[in-house]
Amino acid sequence: MDLVSLQGWLDNASFAVLFVTMLLYWGGTAFPRIPYLAILGTGGMAIANLCIATLLASRWIEAGYFPLSNLYESLFFLAWGITAVHLVVENSSRSRLVGTVTAPVAMSITAFATLTLPSQMQNAEPLVPALKSNWLMMHVSVMLLSYAALLVGALLAIAFLVVTRGQNIELRGSSVGTGAYRDSRRQLRKPSEANQMVVVAETTSAIESQAVGGTAVLDAVATSAPVATEPLSPQRLSLADTLDNISYRTIGLGFPLLTIGIIAGAVWANEAWGSYWSWDPKETWALITWLVFAAYLHARITRGWQGRRPAILAASGFVVVWVCYLGVNILGKGLHSYGWFF
Repeated sequence: MDLVSLQGWLDNASFAVLFVTMLLYWGGTAFPRIPYLAILGTGGMAIANLCIATLLASRWIEAGYFPLSNLYESLFFLAWGITAVHLVVENSSRSRLVGTVTAPVAMSITAFATLTLPSQMQNAEPLVPALKSNWLMMHVSVMLLSYAALLVGALLAIAFLVVTRGQNIELRGSSVGTGAYRDSRRQLRKPSEANQMVVVAETTSAIESQAVGGTAVLDAVATSAPVATEPLSPQRLSLADTLDNISYRTIGLGFPLLTIGIIAGAVWANEAWGSYWSWDPKETWALITWLVFAAYLHARITRGWQGRRPAILAASGFVVVWVCYLGVNILGKGLHSYGWFF
């Protein structure tokens, strides 16, 4: 089997494996008492990662350059990055819920590259003069890895918003890993701590001692406190805390990569075009992406934002990343026009 045929087999295999993996993760979420579904999902994600890595390696050998010269190759590299980040995040968090949001995105990317792009865009072609540089591997690969990490973090933030059902939950300390959380009505504690707090609250609000003739008199208690709406269950609060924590950490991984990629791109642009920054559409949206996630990290680290507000900001970053990566090539041409297909 030649390398071209091998690539055609591997891209279809990657799509099929990711499709089955998505169903396994969704089935494991719907039927949590079947543990083998989630385990098989992790195995499927690892197999898909290996298939995509083999596809990129064979294309590298065939073309003689790092496979990031067109949209087809970059899409598969992005899918490989998402599966790799997924495996790292899932292993560190021990949460199988990660695959329910990452597997569909990785599958959609491979489907778009395999089934939508025309055949001429899927073929390896000689590099244009501007891409014949060692900066191709450093700049583009780092940018795509940053996109992968930021997309996974944003997806987990979206999952957090779904799990909390729009309630304004404040997660105290998740930025530093303490894992204490509360909402405006109730703070989840250990059972012993919770019982102590109930006793203290009842004693403070219900008992009033007055010294009348040396006799202690207990006044009647007025129980007119408003009844709170049904709070989230401890299980949902624990899941929300996990999602928020790993989302923050994953975005914290992707943001430095994005910064390094933008700096490397500026140096490469100066070598290729004689200017560090030319306000090309791709450069402008890369800056917008950087500002969105910089605001997210600033809000969490400096301002102490927790819960729903930073999750909404991270969820908006999901859209911004896709506009920067793919939308710019669809909506307008510029210096980064080698991925244009309309």
